[in-house]
Amino acid sequence: MDMTISRQKASGGASGYLTIDLGALRDNFLMLKAMAPNAVTSAVVKANAYGLGADIVAPVLYDAGCRHFFVAHIDEGIALRLRLAGDADIFVLNGLQPDNETSCAAMSLTPVINSLEQMAQWTAHAKILGKTLPAALQIDTGMSRLGMAPSEVETLKTSPELLDGIAVTFVMSHLACADEPEHIANGAQLTVMRKAAQMFPNAPVCFANSGGIFLGADYHNAVMRPGIALYGGAPSTLKPNPMKPVVRLDVAVVQTRTVPADTLVGYGGTLRTSGETRLATIAAGYADGLPRSLSSRGSAYFNGVRLPIAGRVSMDSISIDITALPDGTLTHGSLVQIIGPDQSLEDIAEDAGTIAYEILTGLGHRYRRTYLQPQQAAATNADK
Repeated sequence: MDMTISRQKASGGASGYLTIDLGALRDNFLMLKAMAPNAVTSAVVKANAYGLGADIVAPVLYDAGCRHFFVAHIDEGIALRLRLAGDADIFVLNGLQPDNETSCAAMSLTPVINSLEQMAQWTAHAKILGKTLPAALQIDTGMSRLGMAPSEVETLKTSPELLDGIAVTFVMSHLACADEPEHIANGAQLTVMRKAAQMFPNAPVCFANSGGIFLGADYHNAVMRPGIALYGGAPSTLKPNPMKPVVRLDVAVVQTRTVPADTLVGYGGTLRTSGETRLATIAAGYADGLPRSLSSRGSAYFNGVRLPIAGRVSMDSISIDITALPDGTLTHGSLVQIIGPDQSLEDIAEDAGTIAYEILTGLGHRYRRTYLQPQQAAATNADK
């Protein structure tokens, strides 16, 4: 199905359709890779590939040449290891939790070491196994979230034996403000990253996330780590989105009604109609990833016509004002567009007062998912 063409009616009992364009996903990966041909382009597939299904998304990226994959938790890594060939490297961003080093090593996962405590845990396990274990080292360059603090970096500098038994795959950090190209923090973090990398002259550097890739060659380094851009999200808040859209969401109408003026709509009666109003109730709500904050702010679309949300978003349903459409246009089972050509991830996120990441990762499993396969053979060359 062409992503720009809306389904007209629900069928087979479905209340909503989430269409995921795997060809667009692959093309987004290849576009980012082409921006830095001398760097390795990896893929962040944590949170079940941002909610789209890591078991389906990751093999498509692998076929496109990706060999480096990032997850957040070890259980995500184990599940992914069972889906990918042995030459795929899987990195666990949150590193090691107590007592999971055995599983991490047994499943050939590479932890991202964020502290000296995690480092001691990994080196101890390497000693037990009698072999060297791989790890990426994360440095906190100014985000104060994950990574070794400056004091820990200094300790490591004076006590390099703390790394005994560890083969450093690369040194990495995370940009906090890369989606704001002019933000002063970007340059400041780059300076800290460069200084920290000098401690590991033989280790590649992994620094650029989606936004960082678009900050230019200074940020690319040896390994790039895109996430949201792969899935069609905008890498920058200040420029038009260059990525191909990957998702489309259409939701079915449950029923329609016409109500007179001064009618209360939805929980709490927060909306009172100003005149005769035609309403449609659609079969999705905050349990399906459409936040309650969209109440009387967000909208659906039908053939380019905006249909405002009327009143509060419920758990399983939303009322929309369809007065702008000719009477009878929408009936039981008609589909309206929630995400698509008329309303991007960023549009709905703005209406909800959140970010595209939260909308994308929150899309539930009650939608009927359709995966559009790439129309041509994927690239076979692995990352350099």
